[in-house]
Amino acid sequence: MLTEIQKQLLKEIADLHKVPEGAYNIRANGEAAGRNSTANIEISSKTDKPGIDIRIKPGTKNENVHIPVVLSESGLKEVVYNDFFIGDDCDVVIVAGCGISNCGDQDSAHDGVHCFYVGKNARVKYVEKHYGEGTGRGKRIMNPRTEVYIGEGSSVEMEMVQIKGVDDTKRETIAKLEKDARLVVHERLLTHGDQRAESGYTVELNGDNSSADVVSRSVAKERSWQLYRSRIVGNALSNGHTECDAIIMDEAKVLAIPELEANNLDSALVHEAAIGKIAGDQIIKLMTLGLTEEEAEEQIVNGFLR
Repeated sequence: MLTEIQKQLLKEIADLHKVPEGAYNIRANGEAAGRNSTANIEISSKTDKPGIDIRIKPGTKNENVHIPVVLSESGLKEVVYNDFFIGDDCDVVIVAGCGISNCGDQDSAHDGVHCFYVGKNARVKYVEKHYGEGTGRGKRIMNPRTEVYIGEGSSVEMEMVQIKGVDDTKRETIAKLEKDARLVVHERLLTHGDQRAESGYTVELNGDNSSADVVSRSVAKERSWQLYRSRIVGNALSNGHTECDAIIMDEAKVLAIPELEANNLDSALVHEAAIGKIAGDQIIKLMTLGLTEEEAEEQIVNGFLR
């Protein structure tokens, strides 16, 4: 049975108020807390290391898979390996994410390694949200690694969100695209206090007419530190775009490193990066509507990260 704290974490990271319908695997404090497979989606435990295999049959349409992880014990550290095998002509949504509640003095950490093998002409939406809470001095640490192999004619949309409570994170994402494949990434990140966050993306456009759009929006407050690195490699007739927009506040620091590598005459690659503070006239305009300065800043930040 899940505790009330674990249920709250599930609500934060996966918007789950009850056991979801369809296929799901819930992991709590290093153990399986619930699992269900369907006729089209099979979830099984790995036999050689912690983690699961998710196999989605070709032609599966309009089905969801939930695989959230929650930690509520101080000092618990784990590495989990999850592999997704997505058949041809699928159209599915995969909801992952990790929530850590740490009220103790020891660090708690979850490292998730996710590999996606996407067949031909499939559509996949992947949502991953990280969340931390707790009054203890122990850190909440998450280090996700994601590998995505997108087959011919397939598209993958990834929504990466981390907006509260994670002290240290290092996200690494690698994607390789075949002919006519498409990747869209939307990252939203907020750090505060002494938090540190690194995001690294490497995308290889290996097939003709492949494309990628990797966009990060972040806010760094107080004494936090962020590093965003995005590398797009055009190895064929392809289109690639990467963008980093960041708001910096207080004593925070942000480093953005976009990188393009064109290895084909017909690869068209573009990068954009912008880091700046909130404009004073934006705050003044909202204050004239009755908001305090702090409330105005919060409204601007929330709108920016939406």
